[in-house]
Amino acid sequence: MADTDAAQGTETRIASAEREISAPAARIFELIADPAQQPRWDGNDNLSTAATGQRVRSVGEVFAVDLTNGQTRENHVVEFEEERRIAWLPAEPGQRPPGHLWRWELEVVDTDRTKVRHTYDWTRLTDELRFPRARATTADKLRGSLDRLATLATAPDRA
Repeated sequence: MADTDAAQGTETRIASAEREISAPAARIFELIADPAQQPRWDGNDNLSTAATGQRVRSVGEVFAVDLTNGQTRENHVVEFEEERRIAWLPAEPGQRPPGHLWRWELEVVDTDRTKVRHTYDWTRLTDELRFPRARATTADKLRGSLDRLATLATAPDRA
């Protein structure tokens, strides 16, 4: 959560939330690594659509998503381990990422349960115009994404 530490006069720029989901890591990771699925679980109600066929498979890939405000973001994948971890830096199309990072980490509890941690890290964010939105991205907002993701991951398969 973005709090101010009065003793230090510093602001915490990392928000994180986690929960256990009663689904296998592979099923959960597929919902995260496929950008076309991301608007379904976005707890910030920021994502509108993403084209199919962009499933992330490695560091260095870039995937695009359309935002609810009509803008597009290119997400630069900077961490990737199949079924374990994925992180990206968003940027305006053709621009360098301004430094905020979205990360998902999955830890297998057993074959049918996975601990999922969602983190928003803006410690390297350089665009001060984005600071108000970054401060508004709290652990509660991240929990919203985790809860929506859990609902999707635990839903019965539709034939």
